[in-house]
Amino acid sequence: MSEESPAYDASAIVVLEGLEAVRQRPGMFIGSVGERGLRYLVLEAAERALNEVLGGTAGHVGITLTPDGGIRVADDGTGLAVGYAGHGDGPSLESRLTQLWCGTPSTDRRSLFGGSFGVGLAAVNALSSRLTAEVRRDGACWVLEYERGVPVGVPTRTGPADDSGTVITFRPDAEIFETLELSFDALAERFRELAFLNRELDITVTDDRDPAAPRSLHFRFPGGPGDRVARHSAPLHPDVIGFEHEYAEMAGTVEVALRWCDRRDERIASYANSLPTTDGGTHELGFRDGLAAALTACARERRLLGPSDPGFTPARLGAGLTAIVSVKLDRPELEGPIRGRLGNAPVRACVTEAVQEHLTAWLRANPAQATTILGRVGRP
Repeated sequence: MSEESPAYDASAIVVLEGLEAVRQRPGMFIGSVGERGLRYLVLEAAERALNEVLGGTAGHVGITLTPDGGIRVADDGTGLAVGYAGHGDGPSLESRLTQLWCGTPSTDRRSLFGGSFGVGLAAVNALSSRLTAEVRRDGACWVLEYERGVPVGVPTRTGPADDSGTVITFRPDAEIFETLELSFDALAERFRELAFLNRELDITVTDDRDPAAPRSLHFRFPGGPGDRVARHSAPLHPDVIGFEHEYAEMAGTVEVALRWCDRRDERIASYANSLPTTDGGTHELGFRDGLAAALTACARERRLLGPSDPGFTPARLGAGLTAIVSVKLDRPELEGPIRGRLGNAPVRACVTEAVQEHLTAWLRANPAQATTILGRVGRP
C-alpha cells in the first residue's frame, strides 16, 4: 500500500438499514433500475394478492397501468388489517409497507416467487415517489399514503364499504429508475405465464395510459399448461400430451404438457415454482431424458429399431416440439446470476421417470399418432 493511500478503518463503513438501503442500493433488491426492475416492482406489488387467490381467500387480481404513469394492483380478498394485526391473518398493512420481507411467502411449492427476491411491498413503497393503499374490510374503507416510503399522515377512515379487498397504487420514482416506460406486452406475458402455470389464478391486465386506445387482457387457464400448448398452430397430432405427478424424492410435483407441430424449431419452456428457468436445469434435462427413453422404447416395440441399434438421443427430438415443463418444489435451488437454472439433483431422475412412464402409455394407447411422431423424429 502506498503512503498516499487513504486510511480505511471502521469509520469508513456506512450501515444502511430498512427502506434507506433499498433506495441507496435498489439493484440488490429488485435486480435492475431499468424496465426489468419496473416489471419486477409490479410483480412484488401483486405477489400477496396472487397468493390470496391461490390460498382461496380471493378470486381475482387486476393490474392497471394508469394514465398518470402509476400502477394499480387490486384484489377482492379479505382486505389487509390496518393499524393492528389482531385478526390472525398476518402482519398489518403498515408493517408490510415499511418492513422488508414482512408477509412474504415461505419458499415452498404453494406460493409464488419464493425463489426470487421476495422483499415484499416495502420495496415497492421505498422505490415509489407516491404510494396509496386502500383497504376495504369489516364494513369500512381505509386509506394510507406514503411518499418515498415515508407515511403522509395517519391511516384515514374514508367511509363505509360493502365489500372487501386491497388496492395498492404506486408511481415508480423517477429519481431511482432509468426509465418509467413499461411494455404492456412484456408485463402481460408474465402474468399470462403465471395464469397457465397456476389454474386457480384469474388475472386481468389493463393499459389505460392512452385513453384513446385502452387495452385489456384476461388470463385464466383451467387446463393449465395444456391450454397454453394447445394454442400453438400446425399440430402434427390432435392431442396435447399432459400429466402431473408428485414425487416425495424431490419434495414436489412435476407437470408437463407437450405436442409436436409441423415446424423445424423447438419451443420448450421450463419453470421452477412458476419462475422461468431460462438456463434450464435438472427438470429440463430429465424431460429430455424421459422423452428419448419413451420414443426409443416405442420404436423398438414396433421393430423400427433392432436390439443392437442405438436409441434416440435427446438432441434429435426437439424439431417441431412444443413443451412446458413445470416443477413446484418445497426447497428449490435456483442457480446463476439471474437464478435462471434449477439445481436440485433428485429432480432429474423423477422427471425422467414421469415423462417416460406417461409418454410411453400415451404412445401405446394412440398408435396412429405414435406413427406420426416417429415419422417426424426419424431414425437415430
